[in-house]
Amino acid sequence: MNNDIERVLYSQDDIKAACQRLGADITRDYAGKKPLFIGVLKGVIFFMTDLLRELDFLADIDFIDVSSYHGGTASTGEITLVHDIDTDISGRDVVVIEDILDSGRTLAYLRERLSERNPKSLKVCTLLDKPEGRVVEAKADYVGFNVPNEFLVGYGLDYVEYYRNLPYVGVLKPEVYAN
Repeated sequence: MNNDIERVLYSQDDIKAACQRLGADITRDYAGKKPLFIGVLKGVIFFMTDLLRELDFLADIDFIDVSSYHGGTASTGEITLVHDIDTDISGRDVVVIEDILDSGRTLAYLRERLSERNPKSLKVCTLLDKPEGRVVEAKADYVGFNVPNEFLVGYGLDYVEYYRNLPYVGVLKPEVYAN
C-alpha cells in the first residue's frame, strides 16, 4: 500500500494538530449549544472520530452516505443518496463533516437537501479543501488543509475503496489508477 504513494502530504501529527485546531474553533463557536454533526460516509470516519474527540461539549451524531465518484478518480457529476440521516434537524444547529471538498457538487447537494429540513444553522467542516477542483460554488466554514489538485488517498480517502486505512494523507501514484 505505502509503495503506491508518490508522497505524503499530511502526516498523522499534521492531522492531529488540524483536528485539535478545528476542535477548538468549533468548541468556541458552539459553546452552550448541542449541535448535530452529520458525517458524510465513508471517507469521513477517521476524521470525524478524531475531530469529535477534540470537542468539549455535548454533541449528537448522524451519518449520510452519498456518492459521486462511483469508483473513479473524478466526480461523475451525478450525486446518489445511498443512506439518509435518521435525525430530525428542524431547529437544530447542524455541522456537516466532510473528508474532502473537491468539485463542490456533493456539498451543494447536501446544503440544498438539508436546508429544506429547516435547521437553525448549517455549517460545514472539511479536513481537506481542494479549491482548484471546484465546478460549482461551495465553501466550508472550517478547513483543516487546502490541498493541491491531485488524487489523494489515506485517512478515509480511497481509490476503489482501498487506501482508506493509511494513517496519513498522500498523493496516489498515477500509474496505480491510469489503467
